Amino acid sequence: MEFRQLQYTLQIAAEKNFSRAAEKLHIAQPSLSQQLSKLEKELGVLLFQRNTSTVELTHAGASFVEKAKKIVDAVEQLRQEMDDISQLRKGKVVVGSMPITGSHLLPHVLPVFKRAHPDIEIVLVEDSSMNLEKKTASGDTDLSLLSLPLVEPTLSYVPIGEEWIDLAVPPGHPLAVRKIGDQPQPVHMEELKDEPFVVLKKGQGFRKLTMDLCHQAGFEPNVVFESTNMETLQSLVATGMGVTLVPRFIARAASSEFVPALLPLAEPTPSRTLAIAYRNGRYLSKAAEAFIDTFRETVKQLSQK
Repeated sequence: MEFRQLQYTLQIAAEKNFSRAAEKLHIAQPSLSQQLSKLEKELGVLLFQRNTSTVELTHAGASFVEKAKKIVDAVEQLRQEMDDISQLRKGKVVVGSMPITGSHLLPHVLPVFKRAHPDIEIVLVEDSSMNLEKKTASGDTDLSLLSLPLVEPTLSYVPIGEEWIDLAVPPGHPLAVRKIGDQPQPVHMEELKDEPFVVLKKGQGFRKLTMDLCHQAGFEPNVVFESTNMETLQSLVATGMGVTLVPRFIARAASSEFVPALLPLAEPTPSRTLAIAYRNGRYLSKAAEAFIDTFRETVKQLSQK
């Protein structure tokens, strides 16, 4: 059994198509098929069921892929550790990110990191917080930007900053025009019990935080619309569909013709902790550690603005 055969099998399993897998691996499809057949003959089992339109893992194939992932990941971690020991500064970090949060924070982080570490490649994987936890636990990402608490027990994390939570309401809403001097008056969560809510769909970490804050205030929110996109929710609020809670980094960066009124919540002001998560026991390369340090410092500077 050769190491490259493990890599080939994982690529076929990911693509579920020999042509696409061969293209990603930069080899000819006949060579890929030949290597897989050679491996299956050596193992004495079929790893894939092939027909004219699909390629599916067999039971033996699913077990093989699970073990092969761990082997390939362990070899990659060993390579990173040896590179660090030999003082090489080249490398790659696969970073998972929640799409909307990442879209507002990464443009601040990545240019700083690339200036300091021009030879380190950053590969971005965007997904929901639930899926990112799974990908981080399985080694598909080295690091992932998430918010606490984490559900996946096999993950460790480094807190990188606290983000306050604001309330978004339609312009002209009674809460928006209620002011102390020139400043909007802080809103107590209890005041929102009769308001229609627009919220993120299940699987998004911030949805759970929103629901928890409503429950702690003693009411079940009246959810009238759901979306996977926080920017969409803010636009819907601006058009009068309802109210929603918004992480401040995202709220502050809202740029649209549909801009809601953003109000502070009363003390104790709710917040969420952003963190960089990684799998327990995973070796963190110097490149990964440098990325975490850059992210933490960037969030600190943004919080002070």
